[in-house]
Amino acid sequence: MQVEIIIAGFGGQGILFAGQILAYAAMDAGKNVTWFPSYGPEMRGGTANCTVIISDEEIGSPLVRHPRAAIVMNRPSLDKYEPLVQPGGVLVVNASMAGRAAERTDVEVVALPANEMAEALGDRRLANMILVGALLARLPVLTLEQVEHALREHMPGRHRHLIERNIRALQEGARAAQAAFTPAMPG
Repeated sequence: MQVEIIIAGFGGQGILFAGQILAYAAMDAGKNVTWFPSYGPEMRGGTANCTVIISDEEIGSPLVRHPRAAIVMNRPSLDKYEPLVQPGGVLVVNASMAGRAAERTDVEVVALPANEMAEALGDRRLANMILVGALLARLPVLTLEQVEHALREHMPGRHRHLIERNIRALQEGARAAQAAFTPAMPG
């Protein structure tokens, strides 16, 4: 089993952190993993994306053309990555910033107002973890418990006070995704 995931959005949305946590969770679970970041020169507001590959076997390349899943946190990312997700894959969309609905009918689509959900939890920076939780609810490549463990084990010291908030966001995203996804249409 090998699963490729792309996470994309603007810099400052926690794109790279979301990918790192998935990579750490997979590594801690004994899986082979790659995490490959890509970002523009701007610290905030520029483009950022990363690919995470999780596999039971050796991974040949960190490059991904057609991921099994994508988390897109803004309109440019939706425009770029929606066409690339494999048929039958999962597309998780931050409806707060997408500006349009996903058009594909051959993938499972989970569109959540992640920004508003994060605000309701008390911290707008939690939108990334809400969407990670949503992804794992629809593509159980890792359990929520494995990601929670990775948050506890690998959160940088200066952010350790945010662990429980991140876990709550992860759980909230998973709950919301159970009711919000659109199933793939049989081909």
